[in-house]
Formats: sequence, structure tokens, C-alpha cells
Amino acid sequence: MTLMPRQGDRHADRVLDVVRRGFHEEGNDLVTRSWSRCLNQYQLDPGRAREPVVIESAALQSRRNQHADVIECARYEMTTLYQQLADPESAVVLTDTDGVIVHMVSSPEFAAEVEPMGLHAGGMWGEAEAGTNGMGTCLAAAHPISVRREEHFFSQFTQLTCSAVPVLDPTGEIIAVLDVTSRSSLMQQHVLVLLGMTARMIENRLIDKRFSNAHPLHFHSRPEFVYTLHEGKLAVGEDGRILAANRSALFQLGLQSMDEIRSQRIDDLFQTSLEDILQRSLSSSFHPVVAYRAKAALRFFAVARRPASDAATPARARVAGMGIVALDEAQGEGVRVPSRVSAGRGAPIIRTFKDARLVAHLDTARRVVARRTPVLLCGETGSGKEVFARAIHETSPHAEGAFVAVNCASLPETLIESELFGYKAGAFTGAQRSGRRGKILQADGGTLFLDEIADMPLELQARLLRVLDERQVTPLGTEETHPVDFQLVSASHRHLPSLVREGRFREDLYYRLAGIELDLPPLRDRSDKRELIQAVLADEGGSACRLGEEAERLLMAHPWPGNLRQLRHVLRTAAALADGKTITREHLPSLAARQAPSSLHAHAALPAVAEAMDAEANTASADAAPAVKLNPIQANERQVLLQMLEQHRWNVSNVAKALDVSRNTLYRKLHKLHIEISPPD
Repeated sequence: MTLMPRQGDRHADRVLDVVRRGFHEEGNDLVTRSWSRCLNQYQLDPGRAREPVVIESAALQSRRNQHADVIECARYEMTTLYQQLADPESAVVLTDTDGVIVHMVSSPEFAAEVEPMGLHAGGMWGEAEAGTNGMGTCLAAAHPISVRREEHFFSQFTQLTCSAVPVLDPTGEIIAVLDVTSRSSLMQQHVLVLLGMTARMIENRLIDKRFSNAHPLHFHSRPEFVYTLHEGKLAVGEDGRILAANRSALFQLGLQSMDEIRSQRIDDLFQTSLEDILQRSLSSSFHPVVAYRAKAALRFFAVARRPASDAATPARARVAGMGIVALDEAQGEGVRVPSRVSAGRGAPIIRTFKDARLVAHLDTARRVVARRTPVLLCGETGSGKEVFARAIHETSPHAEGAFVAVNCASLPETLIESELFGYKAGAFTGAQRSGRRGKILQADGGTLFLDEIADMPLELQARLLRVLDERQVTPLGTEETHPVDFQLVSASHRHLPSLVREGRFREDLYYRLAGIELDLPPLRDRSDKRELIQAVLADEGGSACRLGEEAERLLMAHPWPGNLRQLRHVLRTAAALADGKTITREHLPSLAARQAPSSLHAHAALPAVAEAMDAEANTASADAAPAVKLNPIQANERQVLLQMLEQHRWNVSNVAKALDVSRNTLYRKLHKLHIEISPPD
């Protein structure tokens, strides 16, 4: 289908009339000012079709080389955004500061349709060349914008809607524009927020890339948002001076631009030094530690690390002398796991297994993985399955390879297939030239950990079974197969045999995964619970943090329905409330108010357990995936609302005004999407 003008001269007359009268009847001042520039400054005619302006291939390659780091940081994020939109009549576009397209992701069909308009790599979409449009007007206004159909200056573009946001470099200057151009009637507020989130991810990647020799510092006023898109991020020099900051960092610190923060020192911003926060971050196993704003009573949670360039040493060399202790050397000391074993964002790092069952399970796992037998881990949510899986990896013949974790519950069904199996080059326009290696290929020579395997869609279970049987993987869009060799570890908190009986999980896949099945004990049943509490407390509050006798009794008696994850939340709060003093009953409000009798050890007194689960829900991260599985559209809506809540400091009234809906409507939507509203700390 060829894109043709829909309104011809009538559209041109409308543009001329609006500019003459000086206002846009729909109130879009950015568009009105752009139309005025096109007429008066660029001398463009809205009724006359413009030939697309395209630079030569050599000039395009020169621009790509000039912006190589930006394109590299943007490729993956653009592909992910395109898959999230799930709109075959759209393109995700990256331009340089002259409006020249340097990278584009689209379906081959849509790319072929819009190519005659100059919407392809090398096309120039500045206002002077293409009139009012998302990319060019975003550059001219230095502001996010949606240009809907008839808001385009030229009639030939009125079948398209363009939404665009600026991408900033670490100095705060515009370095590129990220755009979604579509023929569909997409929710523009929704698309703009997704674009803004994608731009922030690109900007964060760019800081990491350009300042690999600096110390990265992550912070937020809410500890659960550290290591998420919402975190503030600083690049800090060896002398403690700030070299770069992302937008969230400036916003949280109450600053307007990089000029206000550049060359300041860490102790100008926080009541701490670089060396102090590095040491405390190391002591807490890189979980957020408290840092107060300098000259203010604002509390933040922060983590600092050594420069990424310091990590150039091979992985095995970094853990020399920290390997797993042989079982016959560890009777009574447990099994020590390398300190780099981590359950990922927000999960506790447990260095020592002293529980007899875990010691036995790890010994069993070590024996079976030596024969490349798959391992299935079962256990309640939060019981440390990924930590244990990483410990298995370190004992396996594949320990030299990568540990690749995939959470089957957190990926939308539209993404999990390409995430696992990858895709070939050309599967859609703008894909990486060599295609994308899926997680299975990334795990070749290492360990593939499939967490929450019960949530994998049935149709993908068949493909996974074939990969496990044949030890070959076929990326999407190709018939080429690649041999793979990896150790498989799976995990689920659900009872897979019951799902098999209900027809919700393939029986043949279950038996293929469960070469051996290991049941991890919940925290309430672990014999090393006291040691775990002390270890997590040291991570959260530092070595000086102490438990009072009554507080320790409360912690030991609690049933811990949320297991290690809940324990970390409770101790993090207690350490913050105690502020360096001994932790007492009053610093454990969620436990003290719901103190259960000592007989409540396993499954007795169910109402109290239910109340404790409610308490855990209140302390859980608002950014965590909800327990109820959402479809891709709902998942995107949830991310958009979280982003807007963050922008408006979790003020529901302001978010409702921004969306032009009532507070009751917004509350219903938040409840439906499992977003708990609680004010910031």
C-alpha cells in the first residue's frame, strides 16, 4: 500500500490559517510554533509534496562512526521497545542531532512502504527538510512531542503519527532523538512514556560506556528502586568528584542541570566519602546502604562499586581462594559459596550454607551435574533458589562458562521466545546485523537457569523439550541449527506434577527437567536461621548493627511466609529505624504488631500467617512483578503508570490530572495492575 495525501489543499489551507491566526485550535503550541517556523523561517509550502532528502552512504557511515557508542547502546533497547509495541505498522527510529536517521527497527513490510518517503537510514527528518514531524520538531523544541496525523506540516505525512523524545549525553546535551512512527492509532501518552523509559535506559548505558574507569554510584530515596530504571546514577572519579549523572539523579537531588553537579564531590552531596560508601557497599554485599543528603535531613539508599574496568580480570581469577569448600573440610562450617554468587536485584547474598539439608542437597547436586544431569529446584517464593542455582554452577564442569538466568514469569509471552531462542539477521528491519543470540546460545558452555519454569507457555515448552533432547537450537526466522552444551537448572515454587495432571505443563518436559528434584527448605524450617538473620543484618546495617534479645526472639519466632526476601525487607527497615543503635521490638513494627505464639513454627495459626503475608506485601517493591500474571499490554500499562508515579513523587492526584482521569478511576486501574500505593520514605 502506497502512502498518499488524504486531504491535499484543505490541509495546507488549515496550516496557513492557524499560522495566520497565531494559535492551534487543539492547543498544541509546539505544533503551532513548528508550523510557523516551517512557513516563515524555512519557506516551506504545506501543499507541495517534498522529495525526501537522503544523504549518501559514505556520509551516513561517517555519521554512524561518529555516533557508534550511542547506536551500540540503543540497538538492544530499540529492539525491545519494538517488540513491546507489537505493532507491525510502526518503526522505532534513532536520529542524530541533524535529524539524520542512523538506525531503525521495523518490519520489512512497513519499512518498504515508508522507504519512498525517506523514512530509512540516511533520511533527513529535520524540520527544514521534512517540516513538522516527531523527530525534527523534537530537535527544534528540545522537548518530547507527539505529532498526530494532520499535525504534520506536509500533507503527504498525514497518515502517520510520530512520537519522539530527546536522548541526552552524560553532560546533559541532546545527542540523539528516539522516535516511534506508526500508522496505527496508538495511545500517544503511553508511547511517549515508553519512549522516555527507553531513552533513560540508553542514557544509563552511555554513562557506563563512556565512564568505565569511574566508580558507578546508584541511589534512590526508596531502597527497592535501587538497580531499577528509576534509580539515580552517578559516575564518580577516583578523587570523589562527580563526572556524570543521569536525569533521575538530578531530579532526586533537586538540581536542574549537569552544570550544578559537575566537579562537586561525593561529600558535597551526601554525608559520606567515596571510600566510606565503597567500604559499606562491600560490607553489605552491594545492597543499598543509608546515605544522608549533605546539609539536609533527606535519606537515600546508595550502592557504590569499583570501576567496571577493574573487572577485566577473568571471572575465575577474581574468585581465587574463595571457591566452595569440600564437604569433608566443612563439617560444622557448612558449604561456602563464592561471594559473587548473587540472586540478582534485591535478593540476599548468602555466603554460607549451614543447614544440613542444604549441605546435603549441594553435595547431591555436585555429584549429578558432574554427569550433566538436569536439576529441578522446588521451594517457596523467596527461599533462595537462584542463589542455590549459582552455587550449583560453581561446582559444575561448566563453571568456567556463563551463568544465564531467565525468569519465565517476568517476560511477556511475546518476548520469551526471541529471548530464549534468539533471531536471525533480517527477522525485522534494524535487528542486529548478526541477529540476536538467545539465552540458550548465551549459556553454551555454561549453565542455563530457568526460574519459574511453570509459567512458560505450553507452545514454547515443546520447543524447549526439542532443544533439550537434540542439544541444538534454531533461532527465529531461520532453519539453521546451532549445537549447544550447557548445564540445565530449573526452579519453581509451584507443584509441577499437579500442573501436569491439570494439563498445564507437559509431562514429557517435566521428566526431562527433573533429572533430580531438590526441595529447598523455607526459612522457618532452616536450622541455620539464626546465622542467616545475623548475616543479612550485617549486610543491611553493617557490622556495628546489633539485635536486642526481644527483637531476636521475634525474628526467630516469625513464620516468614516471604522467606529470605521478606527477612531482608524487615531487617533493612529495622536497621534504618535503629540508625546505629541496638535493634529492639519497636524497630520491628510489622512483627511486633502481629506476634505469633511460639508454637507457630510451620503451618499452625493460619490467620496470623495470612496477616504476615499482608505485611510482606506492604514491604515488597512496587516495581516488582505482580504475583498475578499480566498480559503484555497490561505489563506495559503497569510500567507506564509506575514511571508517571515516580515523576510525580507518587502523588496520585497529580498523576490523575496528568492523565485527565478521576482519582477513583486511577485507583481502580492501580489496583487492577497490582500497584500498591504508599508514600516515599
